[in-house]
Amino acid sequence: MLSLRLARGARPLALLRRSLVATAAAGTGFLLLCALGYAAGHPERADDAVVRLLWCAVPLAATAQLAVSVARADPSVPFGPVFAAAGGGPARSALLAAASAALSCALGCVPALLVFLQLRGDLGGSWPLWPDAASGAASAALGAGRPVPWAAAVTLLALVPAVAAAACAVHLWPRGARAGGRARGAETAPRGAAPELATRRLPWGIALTAAGIAMEAYTNNADSGPPPPPGGLLPLPGHLGGSPPGVVGGWALTAVGLVLAGPGLTHLCGRLLAAGRPGALRLLAGRVLQQEAGRLGHPIGVLCAVASGAYAAVQLYGAGPGPSGDRPFGPLTGLGAALIMMCATASALTAALETKSARGRTTEALLRLGAPPRLLRGAAALRGVALLILLAPLAWAVAELSTLPFNR
Repeated sequence: MLSLRLARGARPLALLRRSLVATAAAGTGFLLLCALGYAAGHPERADDAVVRLLWCAVPLAATAQLAVSVARADPSVPFGPVFAAAGGGPARSALLAAASAALSCALGCVPALLVFLQLRGDLGGSWPLWPDAASGAASAALGAGRPVPWAAAVTLLALVPAVAAAACAVHLWPRGARAGGRARGAETAPRGAAPELATRRLPWGIALTAAGIAMEAYTNNADSGPPPPPGGLLPLPGHLGGSPPGVVGGWALTAVGLVLAGPGLTHLCGRLLAAGRPGALRLLAGRVLQQEAGRLGHPIGVLCAVASGAYAAVQLYGAGPGPSGDRPFGPLTGLGAALIMMCATASALTAALETKSARGRTTEALLRLGAPPRLLRGAAALRGVALLILLAPLAWAVAELSTLPFNR
């Protein structure tokens, strides 16, 4: 009930972020239901159905990460002594954020179920501006005419809000609270990592990225050929060709390495900005990047991993139609890719807004000291340009190295 009241009184920007979470949950729930419909319509292809369901773990993780980013930046989650004086505390605040995330995801799963049933033809009628051929193809792919186990459908839809709520609760749960709830009225620690801790995982991230690229090269050398044709070991939903487990494992290691290296790379970018004898603009931009590397680093690392994977997939499989006229990216593949990219971009923007709100007192102090607003805007623009200059070539280089063994 408190989550509903907070949602009613939220600002438009907070409602927009929650609507993005609901949209991501709708897309993820639809993909899960599509895997279930494929399994119901093609009982002889149980292995393919299981693989389709496993691929849904990627957009599910992206949705959970977006829910965590929105929960961190949500101003309606009352962390602090005011909420503690009302009988709450850090633990209850984390549970409140988890309940809000679960509510947003549950609201998004309802239209996903309706769209799924409409495409299968279970609701009857037809949509305007929806071609009959496309409707028939979608019905065949989703197992139209075969009964869908409702228990499995409800379980899969409930998985999205459950995972998002669990991720928010685990991420926002107080780490330094004393046993027995004695620290209920205490102030919570900052949710971003300390600047000196941001670079500790950088070597591990670089090592995992290198290990992932090496695994892909080793797998390609072992197979001594291009990626397997459609119907391989791990086919993606749609028409995208199958991928050996070694390649998928290498991509996963590379993505995890980029995520772990994100805070360290952000901190390094800040140090490079403030190196030498900087002026006020470079010094302010560099110090803020170093201070906020813990908050910005992981979402930026996720965005780099997603961009690198998308570029590598386009380079490896091509974006145009093949010799037979079929496009390598089917509709479900495109939906999953768009969903993951949307979640990664929204998470990075949400983290940037969170850092801006966290620096509110510092910004007010600088303005009182006589700093011109143009200086603050210039520092923000310089931070964005510096991150783009550093991380865009890095993501491109990782994608090129990932696809290099297959282009020989």
